[in-house]
Amino acid sequence: MPFQTHHLSYPDTHSFSQLVYHYLDHAEALKPFYRFQPGNAGVKEAMEQRKFSSENRAALIAELNRHYNNLREVHPAVKKNLELLAKNNCFTVCTAHQPNIFTGHLYFVYKILHAIKLAVELKGKFPDKEFVPVYFMGSEDADLDELGEVHIEGEKRKWQTDQAGAVGRMKVDKTLLAMIEQIAGSIEVHPHGKEVTSLLRRNYVLGVSVEQATFTLVNELFGKYGLIILLPDTAGIKQLFLPVMERELKEQFSAKAVEETLRNYPEPFRLESFGREINLFYLDENGRNRIEKHGDDFWVVNTGKQFRLSEILEDIRLHPERFSPNVILRPVLQEAILPNVAFIGGGGELAYWLRLKNVFEDAGIDFPVLILRNSYLLINKKYGALYHKLGLNIPTLFKEEKLIADDWVKRNADVRLTFEKEKDELFQLYSQLQQQAGLVDVTLAGYGETIKILALKKIASLEKKMLRAEKRKHDAALRQIHTLKTGLFPGGLQERVENIMPWLAVYGFDLLQDIFTAGPSIEPAFTILEEQ
Repeated sequence: MPFQTHHLSYPDTHSFSQLVYHYLDHAEALKPFYRFQPGNAGVKEAMEQRKFSSENRAALIAELNRHYNNLREVHPAVKKNLELLAKNNCFTVCTAHQPNIFTGHLYFVYKILHAIKLAVELKGKFPDKEFVPVYFMGSEDADLDELGEVHIEGEKRKWQTDQAGAVGRMKVDKTLLAMIEQIAGSIEVHPHGKEVTSLLRRNYVLGVSVEQATFTLVNELFGKYGLIILLPDTAGIKQLFLPVMERELKEQFSAKAVEETLRNYPEPFRLESFGREINLFYLDENGRNRIEKHGDDFWVVNTGKQFRLSEILEDIRLHPERFSPNVILRPVLQEAILPNVAFIGGGGELAYWLRLKNVFEDAGIDFPVLILRNSYLLINKKYGALYHKLGLNIPTLFKEEKLIADDWVKRNADVRLTFEKEKDELFQLYSQLQQQAGLVDVTLAGYGETIKILALKKIASLEKKMLRAEKRKHDAALRQIHTLKTGLFPGGLQERVENIMPWLAVYGFDLLQDIFTAGPSIEPAFTILEEQ
């Protein structure tokens, strides 16, 4: 492996929410909002309680076979896992994501590799069971602003298309192909750049849907690991979810379940309501539009469609593919159609899953173990050499740039820039004066406190001025610290901004195996991969 691996606890990264930290710490206040502890014991309990009918399993296998029958070649590992899924002792480990063009952000890849790793590890823990990793593609998402944007080597590139509606149903057009050629100009200078652009050209073909392009791209990248890709935007898959969708239309049960959860949510993690009265969209050639209830009628927003209850129920039975769950019901759809025991999600996903336990219970669908996805920081030789030259360490890299700069200047200054000892002595002196003055007149004790605070503030002000003056002597080092921070954290965590393709262009496709090997499976840790 060309990388050295380091691990940090998530709190030491200062990059995640308090909700995430408390969930990882098994905080008592959050336990009522999920079903199983995130760990091997929780997975064991989830398997024992998981209900998944033979009929649903057969229907799932039929849909998956239909997807894979369209591929020219299916990897043997995928074929094996499709066969395993037909067995009643087989469970899935699932992650979900929209079909971002060219895989979008780095964490798209990290989520999938984590699901694969956990499936492998669980097989070792429970050898009498089978575990298959699944990528559930959220291809019905209509947010093109997010899904059609990619950052390549510091430059944001955006797909300019006039198509609308579900991004997965959009077609690869000439502007998307032109983006590939622009990306080629950036990355083909690297050792494996031509292999990467060839990968993109093979999968993003004029007229092919974004869903299908993402399907074949992800299959090429992860087929050797046996990853199963599930495309839920089909009539066959939605048919399995009919009872829940019909109940949503009749009773609007999900919004009531979420509101009940939020009323009881612990104050430190108080979450705002999300979702709507009806948490289904209507999905057709006019786009993906909200369904609203007005009196006894159901209206599809931004269209002329209007239904009575009997009419919309007939439509959903005849054309279930026209109905699309939103953020509230999408997880329920996922768990309804998979024999799933563990879901891999990011911090934001955990936050909304923790609002959904009542929805699952009301829908009669089993809740999985929630596992925070693996996070990584990739450090190339350039930035590795720079942080070592500056005398920094891995935890320091995650601090704010100003704190790193201030600490570096204080450590490297020729003179001492802080007066901690003197401030302690001054504090003691003024406290004695304050006490003595109070013996003369109790009102003077308050005045003594005031001048003590004022004196300490003046010393703190002097420290700041000395630090600013010393910084001017180390301008070159401070510019290097800025270069380091903006290079490794380009507007936030690297994984939330950058794309995998330039990294593959530099290191080749073996990088995926390096990431897979370095990451944990079920015990949470932030992983740093530093090029050697």
